Amino acid sequence: MRSINKLVIASNNQGKLREINALLEPLKIKAMPQAEFNVEEVEEPFGTFVENALIKARHASQCSGLPALADDSGICVNALNGLPGVTSARYAGEPRSDQRNNLKLVEALRTQTDRSAYYYCIIVLVRHHEDPQPIIVDGSWHGEIILEPLGEGGFGYDPYFYLAEFNKTAAQLSPEQKNQISHRGKALVQLAERLKNNT
Repeated sequence: MRSINKLVIASNNQGKLREINALLEPLKIKAMPQAEFNVEEVEEPFGTFVENALIKARHASQCSGLPALADDSGICVNALNGLPGVTSARYAGEPRSDQRNNLKLVEALRTQTDRSAYYYCIIVLVRHHEDPQPIIVDGSWHGEIILEPLGEGGFGYDPYFYLAEFNKTAAQLSPEQKNQISHRGKALVQLAERLKNNT
């Protein structure tokens, strides 16, 4: 496999872009957001993370002419049968709003005793838009949902995602610490290994 030194990230989410760039930097891969190529966001019509990530990666690669990396991720709550899941970014409807998503989630869990949850991330990398063998890696990060937010960092559901082993929410971790232990961080470590080994 040819080594990759430049790729497009199939996302306009600033939080995701920061995290992915920080994790790809040691590999000397220049990662550019799809907005630099005027790539429109593609519909994510599927019920699984992997199908949505794949359609985003292929679309960004086709429009940019570069290898593309797409992440599809969300928070899955056990008491809600895995919701918000693939609908995490739009859980409270359009326009997307972290604040409204979090309020809806807290209300759904207010009377639940089990608030265990996990973030899940799948990353797909295609070398070109028709790549028959995309690289696919994933990661999960377990915690629980609290009813009051704590912390100013991160994005999405982070202020409500509590990690008992740190006695902190994801929003209270430093970016470096979060990248080491998060669902996305774990997936990107696997991706880095695959790229280093050219597999």
